[in-house]
Amino acid sequence: MKCFVDNAGRSWTLAINVDAIKRVRGLLNVDLLEIVEGKLIDRLIRDPVLLCDVVYAVCKPEADVQGVSDEDFGRSMAGDAIEHATKALLEDLVGFSPSPRDRVNLGRVLEKTWAVMDRARDVIEARIKGGEIEKAVEQALASVGTSSGAAPASSASSPDG
Repeated sequence: MKCFVDNAGRSWTLAINVDAIKRVRGLLNVDLLEIVEGKLIDRLIRDPVLLCDVVYAVCKPEADVQGVSDEDFGRSMAGDAIEHATKALLEDLVGFSPSPRDRVNLGRVLEKTWAVMDRARDVIEARIKGGEIEKAVEQALASVGTSSGAAPASSASSPDG
């Protein structure tokens, strides 16, 4: 079990087990066991709305006890809360795997995924600090200012319109 705190200060416990997997399938038509294929990790990381829906479905019994609706939960998920929920969900999902070998392999995939994401952030940060992004924007603005491409008149302003 892994825990995270949402932006409303509520603590949530993610417990990936057969019941949670069935609940996510039933509510969202998402099969958490697809993590073995590797594509699910990418989908959840790239789509924070889907991720929050999955997290809510996993936490639904706890949310029902607290009287927290799907909408209330969604309003409390942004920024760091999503990152912490992502890590909690994926790590607990890795831990659910019945095979020790699969757990080790999935753990490695998850570690590599975090490492690649960190490297990508480092590259972007370096480009920003090095002025590369600013230069590209300035070049784009300069090319817009020097383009002679007069736009065709709209039909509303033509004498026939």
